[in-house]
Amino acid sequence: MHKIIAAFAVAVGAIVGTGSASAADLGAVPYSKTPAYIVPVYDWSGGYVGANVGYGWGRSSDTSSLSIGGPPALFSDTASSNMNGVLGGAQIGYNSQIQNWLVGVELDFQGTGQSSNHSFTCPAGVCTGAALPVTLGHQLDFFGTARARAGLVVTPTVLLYATGGLAYGQIESNTTLVGATRSPNYNPGWTAGGGVEAAMGGGWSAKVEYLYLDLGRVTPVSGVLLIGSFNSRVTDNIVRAGFNYNFSYNFLGPAIPKY
Repeated sequence: MHKIIAAFAVAVGAIVGTGSASAADLGAVPYSKTPAYIVPVYDWSGGYVGANVGYGWGRSSDTSSLSIGGPPALFSDTASSNMNGVLGGAQIGYNSQIQNWLVGVELDFQGTGQSSNHSFTCPAGVCTGAALPVTLGHQLDFFGTARARAGLVVTPTVLLYATGGLAYGQIESNTTLVGATRSPNYNPGWTAGGGVEAAMGGGWSAKVEYLYLDLGRVTPVSGVLLIGSFNSRVTDNIVRAGFNYNFSYNFLGPAIPKY
């Protein structure tokens, strides 16, 4: 019995020794670090200038009243007319980037070809002895805005932003109640919208932007004895594409490693 136990102990020792030797021969398992992922860094901060072109889908909501010398009205007409057209202009602004957030200001000035035309007729015997045709037209000669911008840098070179602020514009009104009467109206208003801007390299970026523009009401008056009073609210939906050049362009890095 003692001989059997001794033989078994010798066999176990041989097996354990062989395993230890094999593990020692293999050595330590090498550690491999995942390669760094390189992310380019672009700084949006600084002053910029640019240009844009777009299209406006405007609306003129008109209420027209015809009277002799003043109220009460002999005849009234209410209608809305499209005020569509191409627009283009330039912008200048300044951005400040804090981590992934951006705040800034922007000024722009736009010339437009937007116009509307609204015609109606005062029936015979109401305003005059015969039917009286009247035309009211509006033309948005130009407008400008002064806006704040706030956005999120969703990738180092792509910016999503909202914008809003003050607006102003010249709306030229044309009436044909008594001859042709033209009157420019300089109106204050407001605007709001948003857009996306992408850096293209070398300080250049491209953007697509939407703005809603409200220039309030224009109230031209025409005539001497028979007076036409016109009350029109002018609004606009604008989509424009443009580019900017950042004077303080700074490409930081080439990159930041992420694991």
